[in-house]
Amino acid sequence: MPEQRPGKSKSARPSPAPLPDAELEVLACLWRQGEATARQIRETMHSYRAMAHGSVMSLLKRLQEKGWVSRRKGPVGKAFVYRPTRRPGPTYRSILARFRRRIFGGNSVAMVSNLFDAKPPTQEEVQRLRRLLDELQTKAAQREKK
Repeated sequence: MPEQRPGKSKSARPSPAPLPDAELEVLACLWRQGEATARQIRETMHSYRAMAHGSVMSLLKRLQEKGWVSRRKGPVGKAFVYRPTRRPGPTYRSILARFRRRIFGGNSVAMVSNLFDAKPPTQEEVQRLRRLLDELQTKAAQREKK
């Protein structure tokens, strides 16, 4: 029987290999929209990654083969409607953890402060961040009591 790493259960699904940037951007577009046709994805992404329709279709096919998206026949014409099969949270956390390790040497505070140096938060975002920090402080205090 293979040796288990501490804190890992036998039933934990291994993390999938990181997706190439283009596939990840298509998937992120679907996460934001919920579901979309290839045309809708291409139009949404046009301002930051202009692609031909065939390129979007190829990326969707790869994502479907990897199990990241599913498709169903759309209501009109030949178009398919694509939707993500996984939630974004684990992927977001994995990407950010790798980025934090590689770029910031594991320093989360440096990563976040640079993020806000690049684009300062709005007043609403500052309020949300304060609530988040309060929650994190409460959780940290509870962990210390144990």
